[in-house]
Amino acid sequence: MFTPKPTVGDTSWFVEARLGMFIHWGLYALPSRHEWVASQEQIPPEAYQKYFERFNPTLYDPRQWAKAAREAGMKYVVLTSKHHEGFCLWDSAYTDYKATNTPYGKDLLQPFVEAFRAEGLRVGFYYSLLDWHHPDFPIDVFHPLRNHPDVAKLNAGRDIRRYAEYMRNQVRELLTQFDPDILWCDFSYPTNSYNGLPGKGREAWESEKLYALIRELKPRIILNNRLDLPIAADIYTPEQWQPTEWLKVDGEPVVWEACQTFSGSWGYHRDESSWKDAGQLIRMLVNTVSRGGNLLMNVGPTSLGTFDPRALAALRIYGNWMARHSESIYGCTMSAFKEPQDCRLTQKGNTLYVHIYAWPFRHLALEGLGGKVAYARFLHDGSEVGLKVVDWYASQMQIGKDTLILDLPVKQPDTVVPVVALELK
Repeated sequence: MFTPKPTVGDTSWFVEARLGMFIHWGLYALPSRHEWVASQEQIPPEAYQKYFERFNPTLYDPRQWAKAAREAGMKYVVLTSKHHEGFCLWDSAYTDYKATNTPYGKDLLQPFVEAFRAEGLRVGFYYSLLDWHHPDFPIDVFHPLRNHPDVAKLNAGRDIRRYAEYMRNQVRELLTQFDPDILWCDFSYPTNSYNGLPGKGREAWESEKLYALIRELKPRIILNNRLDLPIAADIYTPEQWQPTEWLKVDGEPVVWEACQTFSGSWGYHRDESSWKDAGQLIRMLVNTVSRGGNLLMNVGPTSLGTFDPRALAALRIYGNWMARHSESIYGCTMSAFKEPQDCRLTQKGNTLYVHIYAWPFRHLALEGLGGKVAYARFLHDGSEVGLKVVDWYASQMQIGKDTLILDLPVKQPDTVVPVVALELK
């Protein structure tokens, strides 16, 4: 097993939690065809304004969101306080482009924080480093106006230094008003130039100043790795791909968190159809923990403030499985033992958990565990799993005598991914 390098932020609770909820919510919920809709369709600000003028989530009840997250087995949440469109969910003193100025007319973050903490979840905020609405944010490769015929003229009066100060002011508000456990900044792209428009990284964001402010206000807050400032990173965040080994940076294992979606987009997408099935969802979680990471699964609420029924169904998949198998996830990490074919291992102390992806016929061989296991049981019902005499099976199955043989039922138990817990001697 690996020991990741120490972090400045307090990740002790984080690596115990293992499963969290990401929530992408903003004006893009109204067009409901991807959170990057303004950029993808190059919608000018005056046309995008119609969503601001109609944002009115009358069914918003964060207590229902928090209950769904807790019942799914999630231990923390990260909400988009501001995404790339620049719209703020709280009553920021530094912009008029916020929820309190929409028809809804109320701050969205305070009740959110209260609801999730009442359910026992840690709370974090995503904060976009990009802002396609702010007048000082220079037009670049991702900006909706990147192909405007007068882009040079539009950029002439924009001052990234003023924008960087704006970000620091808003981050100060978030940290002092809501006291989050995680700040998830997104994202840097210093090498992504476009038609002479430079990308943005640590120099544009003034990341050193932002980092200093964050550590001054919340020394132990968890920060992700997207400020283009290596010293700032407590956690590393592979997005929409699954590491097949413990994530390393400069050859050293780190604390990491895979962020994934139930479907193909992060914001609510009414017509998106590539929703993951139960097997994919559970295997993604197990794959992540078996490589020492956390999984942050995303929900994109509707413009009314509700969770899509498809998202609720996906959350129930996690909840049903975690109700019986969570001990193989919470506080677990990668094991040093060799994984059998079609299996993943997690470990916590002297308990090794075997997650079986493809059901074998009666026997499962685990190399290196012969004579090392005192007892084996299924997690879904607590029933004993037999340990076979190694010598006889070694000759029949042509395996080494240090191999443990689990005697399994012929038929797979009625659970998405069965788990056998092995108590090590």
